[in-house]
Amino acid sequence: MLQSQEMMATVERTHTFASGAQVRLVQGDITTAQVDAIINAANAYLQHGGGVAAAIARRGGPVVQQASDEWVQRHGRISPDHPAITAAGNLPCRFVIHAVGPVWGEGDEDRKLARAVAGALRLAAEHDLASLAMPAISTGIFGFPKERAAGVILDALHDYFESEPDSSLRRMDVILFDAPTFQAFSEAFDSRWPG
Repeated sequence: MLQSQEMMATVERTHTFASGAQVRLVQGDITTAQVDAIINAANAYLQHGGGVAAAIARRGGPVVQQASDEWVQRHGRISPDHPAITAAGNLPCRFVIHAVGPVWGEGDEDRKLARAVAGALRLAAEHDLASLAMPAISTGIFGFPKERAAGVILDALHDYFESEPDSSLRRMDVILFDAPTFQAFSEAFDSRWPG
């Protein structure tokens, strides 16, 4: 089953910035992404019990949860501005960056989501990573509307790559599994980067 999912992952859209860095919209399974790190849509305590986080923990094996528990013990809970980076276990990437986005209804959601994306990108650059993959943070069990999240996330990526042309990050894959989320992000992508 994983092999067929890997084969079905396809790059649907690409935007290249003046620096040469790219944002790519991909339909597929983030747990199969062959990048330096994947971004996990985490909760503040790094307990990976549901949604994308559970899929990442399952595919990565016990190392992912163990490393997350150790992070929280050493550093405390994470926030949008302070994500965590851990081992990736059996995943095909080197690291997992755990970013916590807002729960819909808690207030100031757009700003918190943008900060979660920016924080993850900064942490990746601090570790000299070149390629990342991220899901639609906060749109699952946290309830952030997909269309709105798509705009916030893509704008945060635009702001980062425009303001950090010398960043080690050269490729960001936004990997979306289900059709409604992919459709929302496709529309947002096309409105920002037509053609």
